[in-house]
Order: sequence, then C-alpha cells, then structure tokens
Amino acid sequence: MVKKIRWSPKAADNFEEICAFIGKNSEFYASMFARKIIAIVTNIPSFPDSGRIVPEYQDSNLREKIFQNYRIVYRKKGQFIEIVTISHAAKQLSI
Repeated sequence: MVKKIRWSPKAADNFEEICAFIGKNSEFYASMFARKIIAIVTNIPSFPDSGRIVPEYQDSNLREKIFQNYRIVYRKKGQFIEIVTISHAAKQLSI
C-alpha cells in the first residue's frame, strides 16, 4: 500500500538543524547524511510496520527507524505517514 509522506514542522526543523550542524565540519558528510535520511523516509510507506514501536510510548502507530545515532520517528495516520521528529538518540525523546 502506497502512502503519502508528510513531515511535521518539528521534523523538518530537526532535519535542517542536524544537517547544518554536520555541515559545519563537512558539507560532504552532511549531504551524505541527508541523502540517507531521505532514502529511509522514502522507503517507510512500502513497509510501514518495519520500524520498531517507540519504547517510550508503546503505541503501535508510532514507530521509529534508527540511522547512526538518530531516531527517525514516524506515525501511521490513515492514508499517510507523518514524520514526527528526528532526534539524536542521546536526547530524551519529545513528541
């Protein structure tokens, strides 16, 4: 089932901030990071249940994919997938 992807404003801001932070040291690695995150997000609708349930919330519609030290948290909502936040794993998750 193909679902549309929507980014919450918070997730979009997180993504931009993380890329800018990485870009301070290396634009190359910031670009690689961004491409990998986009690839992961783009693949979620094909397998929406492949992410693990977020342990802090135990909601089967709220799931996450892990990439390096980052959590890509998404929510299954009807006909679309909402990217809720992208957070460093060391930070407390705030949704």
